[in-house]
Amino acid sequence: MKFEDTGLDGMIIPFPVLEAMTKRLGLIRGGHWDWERVTYDFKFENTKTGHIHYLRVPGIAVEGEIEKSDAKVKLLTPYLGRHYYPHGVEYKDEEFPERIINICKERLSKLKEALEELKENTPID
Repeated sequence: MKFEDTGLDGMIIPFPVLEAMTKRLGLIRGGHWDWERVTYDFKFENTKTGHIHYLRVPGIAVEGEIEKSDAKVKLLTPYLGRHYYPHGVEYKDEEFPERIINICKERLSKLKEALEELKENTPID
């Protein structure tokens, strides 16, 4: 499930700023990155059912390389997927719990607000 119209898609953010903001909101840059691409995840785990979902916020380096202090990252459309062990994460043809969708929207809104607030005070792109 893609989250269109979040206002994040296309935003260009300095890598250190993006790292700080995503960490503050519980989005983790796990092993989903290389020098050109990055993905920040928020994991939902239902201990009763064993279902695991991931909110993912992807980005690509438009200047420099990921992990470098001078890098700038362009955010792409966030999406939600469900993990199926041992096959991986599925994004299409899934029904997602409304509660998880609402939490995702809330987190994405908070991320956008934090980045916009920063942008007002400091030119970041």
